[in-house]
Amino acid sequence: MTKSSLRERFEQRGLIRGTGAASSGSLEIVVLARGGELSQARSVDAVIASRRRGVPTLKAKRAVESAMARQPNVVSVPRVEDVSVLAQELRYCGFVLSTVTTRRVDVKSLRKRLGLTQEQFALRFGLELDAIQNWEHGRREPDAAARSYLTVIEKAPEAAQAALAVPVV
Repeated sequence: MTKSSLRERFEQRGLIRGTGAASSGSLEIVVLARGGELSQARSVDAVIASRRRGVPTLKAKRAVESAMARQPNVVSVPRVEDVSVLAQELRYCGFVLSTVTTRRVDVKSLRKRLGLTQEQFALRFGLELDAIQNWEHGRREPDAAARSYLTVIEKAPEAAQAALAVPVV
């Protein structure tokens, strides 16, 4: 028996109705990767699991195909009721799920953990001193890009600083 394409496997199943769409949930940005052997991957079920959470079929299909080819991919999933439930469902299908978070970072405790003043923190990581002060005093929240950068600083401060360094010749 020859291996069939994902499209052919969908066609073999016929029209899929009542996939039990998640009625509510929050947006999650996820990375999908193949968890084991290609022959063990249940790609159609993985696409259906994504569809139930509001991912368009074509986008879900491309993400699954990319994961099966061991290529990096990131997918925006609109309605995730519980990320651990989605991860378990995809694990059953032979895929591994990671989230890309832009969670809130406690800037003051991060800065103190690194042993830096507000000014030193701003200079070291190319941030505005006013922004740091506003974040620490609760007057403002970092936007998504700043939260992502702060997460990088939190996890790899030396790498973040090294990425900004420009050698002078």
